[in-house]
Amino acid sequence: QVQLMESGGGSVQAGGSLRLSCKVSGYNKCMGWFRQAPGKEREGVATIDDLNYLRYADSVKGRFTISRDADGTVMNLEMNNLKPEDTAMYYCASGCVLISLRPTEFRYWGPGTQVTVSS
Repeated sequence: QVQLMESGGGSVQAGGSLRLSCKVSGYNKCMGWFRQAPGKEREGVATIDDLNYLRYADSVKGRFTISRDADGTVMNLEMNNLKPEDTAMYYCASGCVLISLRPTEFRYWGPGTQVTVSS
């Protein structure tokens, strides 16, 4: 069973930055970050595979950067110029076959870490 654990969430003012990390047990070909705000569906933020192919949601392009280590056991999300609409619970996930922003493509999930951006 693959286990994931996020860290790095917190509260910042608009325009600030946060760095999320996800530790993953075992090697994972394909991983991603998702978020879910209250009353909204879970949405893909960014995904990456073992060849470092990337995909970002349009809403975060140019502000967020996803990365992973060579072993595929640590994945990071650098978030800059944060906006109040980025406020959500952020989840890391793995187990996809191809990079995707669709939550249904991922098998394993972490418990989440809260990100709150105030205006």
